[in-house]
Amino acid sequence: MDPIHAIGDIHGQLGQLETALEAIERFGEPAAPIVFLGDYVDRGPSSRAVIEMLMQGQKDGKPWTCLMGNHDRYIGRFLGNPKYDDPNTSRPLLWTDTPLGGRKTLASYGVDVSEDRPLKDIHQDALEAVPADHLAWIAALPRYHETDSQIFVHAGLRPGVPLTKQKEDDLIWIRDPFLGSDHDWGRLVVHGHTALDRPQLYFNRLNLDGGAGYGRPLLPALIEGRTVSLLDDGGRNRLVVDLASGS
Repeated sequence: MDPIHAIGDIHGQLGQLETALEAIERFGEPAAPIVFLGDYVDRGPSSRAVIEMLMQGQKDGKPWTCLMGNHDRYIGRFLGNPKYDDPNTSRPLLWTDTPLGGRKTLASYGVDVSEDRPLKDIHQDALEAVPADHLAWIAALPRYHETDSQIFVHAGLRPGVPLTKQKEDDLIWIRDPFLGSDHDWGRLVVHGHTALDRPQLYFNRLNLDGGAGYGRPLLPALIEGRTVSLLDDGGRNRLVVDLASGS
């Protein structure tokens, strides 16, 4: 089966992204495609630089597919309405509230996000600071990517719904009932969004969000069919299916 790489949620961690790409060059299959699972922004200090690196890689012809994550979608929605509160959050939150980390993203674009600044002033500066080509790139990001052996998506899939009928909000936001489902999708579902201490392989899915947004390592995966190896300084580390956690 053709090898493919995947990288989970980056969250503005440019150094971690660079390390992950270096690991692919050293221990992966450098000519194979890479799928980035979304959430390029927020929480970390270098969201702008992360987006620029991904955009440049695609411009240079690298076989990179970048999916949309829920944090990425926030940028355009904030610029349209600074008080936008996504109904998918567990409680009312603005993008600029600390848990979501939007202020870190705006700061990477040079916006003064001091706590004592009025939101309307931050918003006005953001309208001028975020480049139009960045917004266009984010808006055009695919919501999922298919191969013969895998389905790549940011958050997951709603069980019982055909892939082409999945709603965007589920593709970039869902947790339950996806995480607890024993549904066999016929292919390995590769996703991020729900942060773990370390990427984990289950019988029907692979969660690659190892918590880079919270300071943990960003570990890329080499995937061949349903066989998964994490890549780090130690080389290739084969994952085994976690049967103790059910699905």
